[in-house]
Amino acid sequence: MERVKKLITVTTLRIFPFLFWFVTNAAANSSSHSPDLTNIFAPESTPAKSIFDFSMFVLAITGIIFVVVCTLLIYAVLKFRGKPGDAGSEPAQVYGSTQIELAWTVIPVLIVVVLFLATARVIHAIQDAPKPATALEVTVIGHQFWWEFRYPKLGIVTANELHIPVSDPAHPTPTFLQLLSADTDHSFWVPQLGGKTDLIPNRVNEMWMDPHRPGVFLGQCAQYCGVQHAKMLLRVSVDTPQDFQAWVHAQQQATHDDAAVIAGRRVFETTACINCHTISGTAGNGRFGPDLTHLMSRQTIASGAAENTTEKLRLWIRNPDAVKPGSLMPAMNLSDTDVDALVSYLETLH
Repeated sequence: MERVKKLITVTTLRIFPFLFWFVTNAAANSSSHSPDLTNIFAPESTPAKSIFDFSMFVLAITGIIFVVVCTLLIYAVLKFRGKPGDAGSEPAQVYGSTQIELAWTVIPVLIVVVLFLATARVIHAIQDAPKPATALEVTVIGHQFWWEFRYPKLGIVTANELHIPVSDPAHPTPTFLQLLSADTDHSFWVPQLGGKTDLIPNRVNEMWMDPHRPGVFLGQCAQYCGVQHAKMLLRVSVDTPQDFQAWVHAQQQATHDDAAVIAGRRVFETTACINCHTISGTAGNGRFGPDLTHLMSRQTIASGAAENTTEKLRLWIRNPDAVKPGSLMPAMNLSDTDVDALVSYLETLH
């Protein structure tokens, strides 16, 4: 008996502080719209809200089961604990109780059926949702270790930072994503906007989201895909309709030649950079690395591993492993003069 009490006490002392920290932090995060926080308890789109509500429903059922089982267990331990006069005797045996057998058969079956029906309902609502004519279509391609975003109807190609419009319930503008992989398995997951969906070679998967408010939502590749899986980050910028149209207009503009940085463009076109990267209006037409045509419109580089600043950009070109160890971008071994010229040229790509 003393061992049981000690076990319960130790378990309580270990679990309750964690639960308190978990709940208080979740509550704090739910009231913040900081892009630096990813909070599964604050869904901001219809698919994410459906998944959250279903999760809370399952948690409630399993929580009730947990409480009932623990209560019966504690009752049995306390009620039927060994007594000095019970040595060598057996408790009363129950055989052939139809009521007990029905209870432990029917109740679990009903619980499983309820959970199955609820799961099927949520899956159907998310996967079979109709695509309205106003929907935005984006093709997402997972690479080691970055994200490529293509807007087929808008003629836009960008990387790592996905821009989509907010969806007004009165005038819904959901975003439907077509998910592809260029190499190995990846997984697209932005917890506040939708569930985790895998990107598998030679297979097309789909998902959709309809953000309810503007903001920046952080995501992550949720499938181990190699050395830099942990730094295969992504940012989803949910813009107002006006801001999204302004972003689209800027992305559709061609690059302008600047005589002051022509030396940097020459460095780009005469090195191996053009084998991997594309810049509109240049000889660069590579597909192994991100499209750099509007590089400076992005807040981060290296798939979210570093801020898009002059210093980080210079370091990324000179020594990629210093920013993202294990990345597939090679060090070009350029001279200081060439690095400075190339960075100056890249900084004009808005």
